[in-house]
Amino acid sequence: MKSFLAKKGQVEQKWWVVDAENAVLGRLAVKVAMTLMGKNKPIYTPHVDTGDFVIVINADKIRLSGNKTQSKTYQTYSMYPGGQKIIPYARMMERHPERVVQLAVRRMMPKSGLGDDMFKKLKVYKGPSHRHAAQKPEKMEL
Repeated sequence: MKSFLAKKGQVEQKWWVVDAENAVLGRLAVKVAMTLMGKNKPIYTPHVDTGDFVIVINADKIRLSGNKTQSKTYQTYSMYPGGQKIIPYARMMERHPERVVQLAVRRMMPKSGLGDDMFKKLKVYKGPSHRHAAQKPEKMEL
């Protein structure tokens, strides 16, 4: 019996819409990352992008569990002396709620060129509307 390996042109990619309202960030990110990688499909192949496109709406209404709203921080470093920035979760949600979801999903993706290509299929929007109605996305339940 031979193993099945998907090839680049053979994979059918669908579009999904996820409503992040009252969803827990980590649980949402796991589901989205698995869909972007294609791990929820029987044709999953590690070296081929078998994943689907995912649109996340209402990113500003996501929530965290436990005490993380007060303690979670995002850290960046510019590689210059004194270039470290630590941004609290509350300020990140005020300014860039889409980036909170993107960072959570990105950190669950493979750290490679293929992971970068998979991550480009994620579209995150602050409010309830998006620009991808022409692709006829289906609703994904969490």
